[in-house]
Amino acid sequence: MKALITRKVGMTSLVAEDGIVTAVTLLSASPNVITQVKTTDTDGYQAVQLGFETAKHPAKPQVGHTAKAKVNPAKIVREIRVDEISEDMSVGTELKADVFSVGDAVSVTGISKGKGFAGTIKRHNFKLGRKTHGGRSYRRPGSIGSMYPQRIFKGKRMAGQMGVDQVTVKNLKVALVDVDNNLIAVTGAVPGPRKSIVVLKGAK
Repeated sequence: MKALITRKVGMTSLVAEDGIVTAVTLLSASPNVITQVKTTDTDGYQAVQLGFETAKHPAKPQVGHTAKAKVNPAKIVREIRVDEISEDMSVGTELKADVFSVGDAVSVTGISKGKGFAGTIKRHNFKLGRKTHGGRSYRRPGSIGSMYPQRIFKGKRMAGQMGVDQVTVKNLKVALVDVDNNLIAVTGAVPGPRKSIVVLKGAK
């Protein structure tokens, strides 16, 4: 199973031997621990539950949940769906950065940066109104409906909260794996601010 919970460090550049510079995102890949294995017989679906980092003040249910794995309660817990449960997917198994290797195609999932309350031009890329010939609707959304029906349809693109959405970027490449420093570098940009949680999965 190729999957890890990581934390975004930031962006930098890698210079290849032929001189090509590639923009990469560094991810802190501290060891993940399998805290639970879900099967079709017991849960109706197949998944592996990963724990990341240690919780400082865990609740009693968390302590009991991780007691079977004989590990400290995890601060971050995520489930990864799998097609089949293999022998190496047992409770208590530790997954490190070497799960991935250089050149692997991966998909990354994170929470995008919050932009606050944004208008339609920034949020939905609406066109600007004209600035000349008496134009007074420079950044206004324009008409939002007709005479019939006398309501606005749900999902109408309007101003509102922008960002803080779950975003998945597919088919990025692993550019660097540093097991000693628990670091993985992925080509391109990854959603979310620095220090945010990013789930790394092997691309299908």
